[in-house]
Amino acid sequence: MAPETGEDWVRVWLVERGYNDRDLIILKYATPNGERVFRREVASQALDTVTAAKDVSPDDLGRVDEPDVQERYAAEVTRMKEKHEPDDPV
Repeated sequence: MAPETGEDWVRVWLVERGYNDRDLIILKYATPNGERVFRREVASQALDTVTAAKDVSPDDLGRVDEPDVQERYAAEVTRMKEKHEPDDPV
């Protein structure tokens, strides 16, 4: 993980994992309010340990505009925070 979350870092939690037709694993990590998302695409053979949370630069976050998706992401962040420490492999 990056240094303690502060102005330079935002803690995001894993909310979605999927695959695409190019053999890539798509990981989405969201902020606790579900309004911002960090998306990472990784080749399945190059995937390292997936952790419950990551600390990322605010510049790497996209907006989530759909209220229902924001709600779903926020609920999943809550669930992940209750069950896992940030560095837990999931």
